[in-house]
Amino acid sequence: MTDELCDALTDGSDAGDLGFWRLPGGHEALLARWSAAGPIAYVEAEHFGGIGKQRAAVWADGSLALGPLGPLDEPAKQRLSRAVSPVSRALRRLGAQRDVGKDEFESVGLNRHRTNEDWIADAC
Repeated sequence: MTDELCDALTDGSDAGDLGFWRLPGGHEALLARWSAAGPIAYVEAEHFGGIGKQRAAVWADGSLALGPLGPLDEPAKQRLSRAVSPVSRALRRLGAQRDVGKDEFESVGLNRHRTNEDWIADAC
């Protein structure tokens, strides 16, 4: 999420205590409302050279159903096991299945781009 998008989406309230880096204020309640129609995840990830940090949560049936999942009590940068990473666990909760030799992140195609700018350019 770009800074501009985060600023545009916030309603001015606190972002809550889920520990996300960029969850706009008011979005916890919005995600909970949307999840009444089906589970929804909010994930954040930053990686470089196989080392990074992730945070994820899933809402279902109007409330928080999984997480927030994030770094252990270690420093923010850590080597993540693909099978137990917060993003993979959230995607599994949404129904994603792994292809042989891939994690859920790769299996659903989220590895196509490395930056927000690349995702934006692909959408235009």
